[in-house]
Amino acid sequence: MEIIIAGIFWLTILMLIHAYILYPLSLRILVLFKRKQKIENKEPLPSVSILISAYNEGRIIADRIENIKNMDYDFNNIEVIIGSDYSSDNTNEILKQKAQEYNWLKIKIFDIRRGKANVLNDLVQIVRNEVLVFTDANTMFEENSLLNLVSKFSNKKVGGVCGRLELVEPNENFDKTNREKLYWQYETHLKKMEGELGVLIAANGGIYAIRKELFTKFPEREAITDDLFQTFSVLAQGFNFIYSYDAVAKEDVSKKMITEFRRKVRFAATNFQTLKFFKVLLFSQRPLISYAIFSHKLIRWFVPLLLILLLVTSAITKNFGQLYYVIFLAQIFFYASALLGYLFKLSRINVAFFSIIYYYVVTNLALLIGLFHFVLKKQTPFWQSTPR
Repeated sequence: MEIIIAGIFWLTILMLIHAYILYPLSLRILVLFKRKQKIENKEPLPSVSILISAYNEGRIIADRIENIKNMDYDFNNIEVIIGSDYSSDNTNEILKQKAQEYNWLKIKIFDIRRGKANVLNDLVQIVRNEVLVFTDANTMFEENSLLNLVSKFSNKKVGGVCGRLELVEPNENFDKTNREKLYWQYETHLKKMEGELGVLIAANGGIYAIRKELFTKFPEREAITDDLFQTFSVLAQGFNFIYSYDAVAKEDVSKKMITEFRRKVRFAATNFQTLKFFKVLLFSQRPLISYAIFSHKLIRWFVPLLLILLLVTSAITKNFGQLYYVIFLAQIFFYASALLGYLFKLSRINVAFFSIIYYYVVTNLALLIGLFHFVLKKQTPFWQSTPR
């Protein structure tokens, strides 16, 4: 029995080490050995349809349209289609006004709220251009972002391109225990390496593009993560999904940790729901895709359960030897540090070491709750977007 418990203990540690250390290291090695391909942009740039689903975005939707207007791209080859998902603020009025100003802007006002995925399904039905660019109302592109994003489609093997999303921390009333920006820098590093290998696993919802013919209709009645769904769809159809580091977009980080927590709970639930539609990728004919999904997604999604399992087995094995005892004490110190981070947060004191550990624990708590929501089928297809 002791051997079995010790085996579970070390297997859990190995899975955690693989997710956070060995997987990034293996990507770096694979990238080093990958033969660099020269991309010759001899073909004309494709025509682009930019799609936005908006719900009660009156505060920022005008700025977003102006941001798109300033893109360095031939607007004869651009259409922007914004769908208002039964907004109850002044979003509809602003959209109607802007549609009169710009002939490249199309709007569609829906008289019933059905959620982002259903809105995008309807918008795709009316697009006329070659490449679909998905973005959000609260995302701001840099001037050359669109050009750098869609120019990658000159490679016929590329079915999707993800841009680089930078998170900006607000100057006022920002909860500094929200370490989302630091976490996102780590995620960006992984996405960049996966993209160089053509197997980027999850596009940034604020800035990504796919070929129109590769679009797969979103499920209408099940809550899914829309950007993850289309990423999996492109990979499942045999195309590469790459990363464009020079296609930069920016979003504000949520001012409050509780807001980020709720966002992570939702996405944890919808991520599991999304994977249900692409189980074939878990055993893909391209082993690198399966490896990336297991390493970057599945193991990470189950980290909360692994942490609990590690603590339980560690409590049992702590008397097996000095190493076991040290690992058990390290976990006690880790969770005590998270608690201190929370207490410092209440006192509005920011100590980086403790706030980072607190953020990590809270993030995994959100993943655990999201898993329960998925199992209990508590997630709906629509929700109020977080001010991120």
